[in-house]
Amino acid sequence: MTKEEKKIKLDKCNEMCKNTLMHTLDIEYTDIGEDFVEAEMPVSPKVHQPEGVLHGGAMVALAESVGSLAAYMFIDYKKFNIRGIEISANHVKTVRDGKVIAHAKALHLGRTTQLWQIMIHNENKELISAVKLTTIALPK
Repeated sequence: MTKEEKKIKLDKCNEMCKNTLMHTLDIEYTDIGEDFVEAEMPVSPKVHQPEGVLHGGAMVALAESVGSLAAYMFIDYKKFNIRGIEISANHVKTVRDGKVIAHAKALHLGRTTQLWQIMIHNENKELISAVKLTTIALPK
């Protein structure tokens, strides 16, 4: 994929997110490749839990957003819809500010189900959360 093709895809993905949860959480898709999708989310009081650290639910929302988009990139989205059917997360470090980066990579690409690993890091490349997402492709 050329730089121009990548930019067009990322712009289209970010445009689709207007007036959605991804927009509310300021999630931005930042990189895409043949076998991965990456997104960033700023960490501010808007996504904190009461103790002043990034809410685990916000991390799971980021992970499902990047994993689901990745799933769409690897199917014929004109014929199928993607739905998350299971997600599990292990949060291993807290974050108070800056941004977090989620990187989704396929572990299994079946005809109907897909298994994604989403690793969320802080700006220092320290692991914040490891997430597993299972998606299903449903005929439209």
